[in-house]
Amino acid sequence: MNIFKSVSDLFGKASDNVEFVLVFLAVIVGVFFIAYLAERLIQKKHGVKEKVLTTRKMAMIGMFSAISGVLMYFEFPLPMIAPPFYELDFSELPVLICGYAFGPLAGVVTEFLKVLIKLFLKSTSTAFVGDLANFAVGCTMILPATIIYHCKKKKKVAVISCIVGTLCMTVFGTAFNAIYLLPTFADMFFGENGSAIIIGMGSSIHASINSFTTLALLCVAPLNLIKGTVISVLTMLLYKPLSPIIKEGQRKHR
Repeated sequence: MNIFKSVSDLFGKASDNVEFVLVFLAVIVGVFFIAYLAERLIQKKHGVKEKVLTTRKMAMIGMFSAISGVLMYFEFPLPMIAPPFYELDFSELPVLICGYAFGPLAGVVTEFLKVLIKLFLKSTSTAFVGDLANFAVGCTMILPATIIYHCKKKKKVAVISCIVGTLCMTVFGTAFNAIYLLPTFADMFFGENGSAIIIGMGSSIHASINSFTTLALLCVAPLNLIKGTVISVLTMLLYKPLSPIIKEGQRKHR
């Protein structure tokens, strides 16, 4: 893999899709602002006075981002559920664990760096549409889940946070795809007949699909529910044994 060629392709595609890249940047700024505000409010609630992102946190964010970036390579389609341009990956697992350990802002930074790593190593195959979707939809699970958990760190609260995060991701992902992502993807890749082509891909799986809305409801929603459920279960299984290791590292750096 030639990383310099990937970077060149990335900037070339960015210049071809300036408007979409600007939307991407606006979403990133908005999500970071919400995460930072939530982090500060949580710190105030618990009487914590420290930097939002310490050196230790940044080091751990880098590690979790790298793991998450690698997991993005292991994507696989679910042809019985959704068209082939939708692929399932579990890269949000390290992101959610990092967010539980260090807070909502850490989770969002990890999500962003994960996508950035993927873009520089593999470029984009969807003119940034899939990359925006991955970041925005992923954050709609990470943000509510980590905010709820950090308000009260209990096992029961962690379970509730995962359920809320999965539902938020499913609802937002479905609406975002129907209203913006699918029309944009169709227009960028297939031109004037894009809508008919994309909807046709969906109707080959579910005969009742006749619009972007039904495509999102019948394909995107189940996909996000499956992804959120698997990530939630794995997080509940892995976070407890990993937590002492992470916390020990934090104590050493205080």
